[in-house]
Amino acid sequence: MILVLGMAAALWGIGALMGAPRQARFLMIGLLYVAVLIVQVALPAGHPLRLATGESPALWLLIGGAVVLVLVYRAGLARLRARAVAREAAAAPPPKPGTFTETELNRYARHIVLREVGGPGQKALKGGKVLVIGAGGLGSPALLYLAAAGVGTIGVIDGDEVDNANLQRQVIHRDADIGTPKVFSAERAMRAINPFIEVRPYHRRLDAAIAPTLFADYDVILDGTDNFDTRYLANRAAVSTRRPLVSGALAQWEGQISVFDPARGGPCYECIFPEAPAPGLAPSCAEAGVIGPLPGVIGSMMAVEAVKIITGAGQPLRGEMLIYDALWGETRKIALERRTDCPVCGTAA
Repeated sequence: MILVLGMAAALWGIGALMGAPRQARFLMIGLLYVAVLIVQVALPAGHPLRLATGESPALWLLIGGAVVLVLVYRAGLARLRARAVAREAAAAPPPKPGTFTETELNRYARHIVLREVGGPGQKALKGGKVLVIGAGGLGSPALLYLAAAGVGTIGVIDGDEVDNANLQRQVIHRDADIGTPKVFSAERAMRAINPFIEVRPYHRRLDAAIAPTLFADYDVILDGTDNFDTRYLANRAAVSTRRPLVSGALAQWEGQISVFDPARGGPCYECIFPEAPAPGLAPSCAEAGVIGPLPGVIGSMMAVEAVKIITGAGQPLRGEMLIYDALWGETRKIALERRTDCPVCGTAA
């Protein structure tokens, strides 16, 4: 029996090192279990292989039965919880537009007691619409916190699928989501956090054909992408639709965030970065690396900026850039100026 348990542990460990999903590792252990049962039943008593795997099939049948009982019990609990939630939702009268259920009031109580947010601010969040470009390192924490904060409609656009290498920092996804389109993995996670919001997943890349129309349907745009072509495209679409663009970026240990909003006096992205850097000067996270928690810091800041813009609380980072150095625990702010000769938002544009 010790031999079988050792083999099971080895299969699990090798699978983990190879980055295999949990389902695949459980499947391999299940196949090992079936092989052991076949050995116990097919071989005669006293056979060396049968002795090495526990001598009798009775113990293995008991273990298998216990595992099945646990799985059935967990599945039954999940089904009962789902039925209870559905029954409660069906019994409750539908709230009027802009009003909150008792559950929502309790959920957002910590917002409502904030002087800068209060009831009107939470109502604005409920009616707000935020589009997040990218469900990766920056998009993951931003989407989770926007959902938890009660933003009524959250769109997420991304054409990629969850990869094992994403899980070091993209906390909205799980090991079981490997191979799933990121927008659908993110949608499940957001709905699990807050069933009172609407999530709109767009499994495709942002392009010039859809960007202006898509942006026009939202109040705030969050850019969590990692390539300059998409950043410039998002900036142009945000300027043309007069939408504030919350932009974040990462590099190894350092992150930066700003709100580009020419419609309200601030500069646009192209005012500050008129040209993309030469190849190799701004390597991607895949090329240069990034410390895992850093996207969580900057992505959460992006969610805060969106909440401030929607509720009118405080002062958004409009005309300012906040730079965070995680390696040395330092932050600094720099002022950003709008360029009159900017081809996107300048006077000649």
